[in-house]
Amino acid sequence: METEFTEKDFYAQHFVPKQYLENYYCFRSGKDAENSLLTTCLQNLHKVFSLDGIKGDTLIDIGSGPTIHQFLSACESFREIVASDYTDQNREEMQRWLRKEPDAFDWSPMVQYVCELEGDREKWARKEEQVRRAITQVLKCDVTLPNPLAPLTLPPADCLLSSLCLEGACKDLSVYRSAVRNISSLLKPGGHLVLFGVLEETFYMVGQHQFSCLYLEQKDVEEAVREAGLRVQWVKEARMQFSPSVSDLKGVFTLVAQKHCS
Repeated sequence: METEFTEKDFYAQHFVPKQYLENYYCFRSGKDAENSLLTTCLQNLHKVFSLDGIKGDTLIDIGSGPTIHQFLSACESFREIVASDYTDQNREEMQRWLRKEPDAFDWSPMVQYVCELEGDREKWARKEEQVRRAITQVLKCDVTLPNPLAPLTLPPADCLLSSLCLEGACKDLSVYRSAVRNISSLLKPGGHLVLFGVLEETFYMVGQHQFSCLYLEQKDVEEAVREAGLRVQWVKEARMQFSPSVSDLKGVFTLVAQKHCS
């Protein structure tokens, strides 16, 4: 059965960052699927930024949500990170962590995991401070706008990162393709786009509320990226499954593409 599309106002009213983080971002026993999604994401971002050597001055993250895990490898490769999200509560939740407030989410298990990938688990406290220094702005974004960061206009970025955002924000494939074009406009020629997302999912739960997800196959993502004027460098898919009461996803993908030099 097709899930009714979750409109922006519903996100603004009912998306609770603390519940989302508790559901999907806690390393713990008995949450094998969620742990697998996280480790797959962190391993692939480690490959992108630490092993493949994608680097530059500025990285813009589109649809950051209330999370910072996506910056743990990127902060080694970029001097400045601009985070962004549509909802006020997600941006505020990230700011709590940046300000080191007592009720901020504890990211240390994931920070330690990435530090272990990098060869020194004990540097995790320094890594957290490095992420805090790197994030210079937390902005509002809307991927359905030609300039997703309007009314601001930022200089084109060296890298654009987006994780688990577009499939939630887009009603159909036409809107998804437009959104990929929109966010790609923030990228300088020769810059890199890094996408991490879910495959064959129509919904996910946060607390008692159901949120829609655009059903995507890998070919849909690649076609949208190519139509936006980028060359796919590599894409990797991993199959996984959550409890049917949580989500109906069938897998995740990581894609790296480069914007054509005009």
